[in-house]
Amino acid sequence: MDAHEEWIIRGGNVVLEDEVAKMDIAIRNGKITEIKDRISGTSASKIVEADGQIVMAGVVDMHVHLNEPNFGHWEGFETGSAALAAGGCTAYADMPLNGNPPTVTLDALRHKERLAQGRSAVDYALWGGLVPGRLDQLRALADAGVIAFKAFMSNPGGEGEGRFREVGEDELREGMRHIAGLGGLLALHAESDEMTSRLTAEALAAGRTDAAAYALTRPVEAELEAVASALALAEETGCPLHFVHISSPEAVDLIQDAKQRGLDVTLETCPHYLTLSEEDMIRIGPAAKCAPPLRSAFLIEGMWERLKAGAIDFIASDHSPCPEAMKAVTEDGGFFGAWGGIAGAQSTLLLMLEEGWIKRGIPLPQLSKLLSERPAGRFGLGRRKGKIQVGMDADLVVIQPSSPHALRREDLLQRHRHSPYIGRIFSCSVAATYCRGRLVYTSEAGIVSPGAGRRLTPLKPHTAGRSGEVVAP
Repeated sequence: MDAHEEWIIRGGNVVLEDEVAKMDIAIRNGKITEIKDRISGTSASKIVEADGQIVMAGVVDMHVHLNEPNFGHWEGFETGSAALAAGGCTAYADMPLNGNPPTVTLDALRHKERLAQGRSAVDYALWGGLVPGRLDQLRALADAGVIAFKAFMSNPGGEGEGRFREVGEDELREGMRHIAGLGGLLALHAESDEMTSRLTAEALAAGRTDAAAYALTRPVEAELEAVASALALAEETGCPLHFVHISSPEAVDLIQDAKQRGLDVTLETCPHYLTLSEEDMIRIGPAAKCAPPLRSAFLIEGMWERLKAGAIDFIASDHSPCPEAMKAVTEDGGFFGAWGGIAGAQSTLLLMLEEGWIKRGIPLPQLSKLLSERPAGRFGLGRRKGKIQVGMDADLVVIQPSSPHALRREDLLQRHRHSPYIGRIFSCSVAATYCRGRLVYTSEAGIVSPGAGRRLTPLKPHTAGRSGEVVAP
């Protein structure tokens, strides 16, 4: 089906801004042109029957690591975007690490642009990075259309000379001043490096290298200390902030208090902090290792309470893949020696439907805002992405609601087929994904339009909360 033809999705249960209604959706030139109870008398070249199925806005995943350049053997644009499309995602933003060189210079950005072109199944944006010694590159990266900047307050790990590095307090303050002056937005991995390094050294000195010991070396207090420090710097510099992968309800509350004081700050959490516990990490092993680590079942429910109350801005996968051999307990480092990162891009939507909608009764419009509308709006994609509305890109996911199945390794389209969710039972399945009206994925055929994704860049770089953007040619 040509994306430029007029066609209709008929009779689906369409998730709109405040309701779910049985509707027809007309699409032409990749845009939604009409939404009605019944559309008739058109010149539609094709009608897709969606009776009994759910039609949602495609997921907008603003936090993935596809590891180009030079780490495509961990993941790459082709395989990573395929997994995202299979999970109902129609737009994503690739982080400035773990590829090497990281996206912290204009040359590195141009290199990544070339690698992505013609290889992504769905639309994508690119992050820039804030690292020591590269403040002079921030303006060039902003002018070249990075979606925002990312920094670490603790050691990000990784391999090779020139890898992404954390910033100290003075560097962070100066970087925030620069980014604020650019009208930009800074995202932070917030854990206290001093605390996590000290606790790790103590655990290793005591001969503790097990999963439970790892969790103890990255406590909630490390997250809280870093969040509080970053909020103070944001208040001082006026820099808009976004906190990635917040794992504790206490940190959500700190950020919510800052919002009440007028700070321009948002936060995301990830499906693994809503669905997997510390006990799961111990049971599953390194496939469930991440930083911050998984928390207790009690804290998980606290996160759900805050999500339902609207204190969590949106959901992102933090897809952080690696070769399966790196997801293993090592002889010298034990659990600490395994790579930390959850490979979950393909499961975000189904996890939120299962745990949010089916088990906890969270309305589908609220979940759609968390998965699509709010991330699109915060990062400048809201004029075209993130909701089902006339004039928006026809970025749609069709969901079969009564399709119970267990996730199998062979179902995964990412490069390395490991995931902490293998064996998990889902009640729903993704039937089809459309990006700008083009069929990208079906459950029967897999990826049917490889390489059709386009790069997204902001209309006015780094105006936090903006609603306009352009698509790069």
